[in-house]
Amino acid sequence: MCESSAYIIKDGKEELVLESVDVLENEENAINLVNIFGEQKRVRARIKSLSLVDHKIILESI
Repeated sequence: MCESSAYIIKDGKEELVLESVDVLENEENAINLVNIFGEQKRVRARIKSLSLVDHKIILESI
């Protein structure tokens, strides 16, 4: 599987936003995430890092 888990940095710690993410869309002031089950989340954040090997997306609030 190629899905990733998305986390946002809060108080210096990673907080899970959504698991099994397979679509990530960057908008002007937000990131739209959609997982393999059709669940969607919109987060006012930007991408801090992305690790394809670890299947991990790290976001930071804006």
